[in-house]
Amino acid sequence: MPELPEVEVVRRGLERHVTGRTIASVDVLHPRAIRRHVPGAIDFASRLVGHSLDAARRRGKYLWVELSSGEAVLAHLGMSGQMLVQSADAPDEKHLRVRVRFADDGPELRFVDQRTFGGLSVEDTVEVDGETLPEPVAHIARDPMDPAFDLDAAVRALRAKRTEVKRALLDQTVVSGIGNIYADEALWRARVHWARPTERLSAAKARELIGAATDVMAEALVAGGTSFDALYVNVNGQSGYFDRSLAAYGQEGLPCPRCGSPIRREPFMNRSSFSCPRCQRRS
Repeated sequence: MPELPEVEVVRRGLERHVTGRTIASVDVLHPRAIRRHVPGAIDFASRLVGHSLDAARRRGKYLWVELSSGEAVLAHLGMSGQMLVQSADAPDEKHLRVRVRFADDGPELRFVDQRTFGGLSVEDTVEVDGETLPEPVAHIARDPMDPAFDLDAAVRALRAKRTEVKRALLDQTVVSGIGNIYADEALWRARVHWARPTERLSAAKARELIGAATDVMAEALVAGGTSFDALYVNVNGQSGYFDRSLAAYGQEGLPCPRCGSPIRREPFMNRSSFSCPRCQRRS
């Protein structure tokens, strides 16, 4: 699923291509695409038409566009959701779910989702610590790229979880934006095994770990994110290429870039964790 760098790439594309434009019409082509919008497709469209898209925002892995009405369109990209900016005469994508046309007759915004795990919804907004957030996102912690991110508070929260360190890294109420890929990469950089108990993580090591996560996500953002298939793309349909720089995630059996030991894969929460058995010892 998309993590902070991938979502930020999409956010920047939306900021460039659709903000400031007024919505002329909305076509919901698959009901699952707006299943989180409980009132249904007609209500979803009516709350968008006639309003402008004022800004594209993100917190961690959560993406939304602010409406001039004061509400927000929250986008759940799921495993295959794509926000594409396409010419109105471009052929419809096979898995096109929602089409948004604008009053300026310029390129339209399309939500494409092959597996239909993602979706769009119109949400009320609330004020949290001086920020305007969609209500479903109000409990999410700030991410390391947020100018107001409090590193010391995140370190305390991480060490207080009393769980495996990777589980704590993935807890979006502790620090947001980090998913399975960048957790494994940060743990590799900090030489920490994913199963180390958080109570055995020193404040200095926790700070190093969050710093490693910040660095790897910043590098991935420059590369356009991590794409393992054609499902994750930016608004122009282009894939990211940070997968070429991964040291641990998905590298089972390949030599560790630091010591040469084969990277191992271990089961973790119905997924996998990848680590170096020499650089990241359990003890």
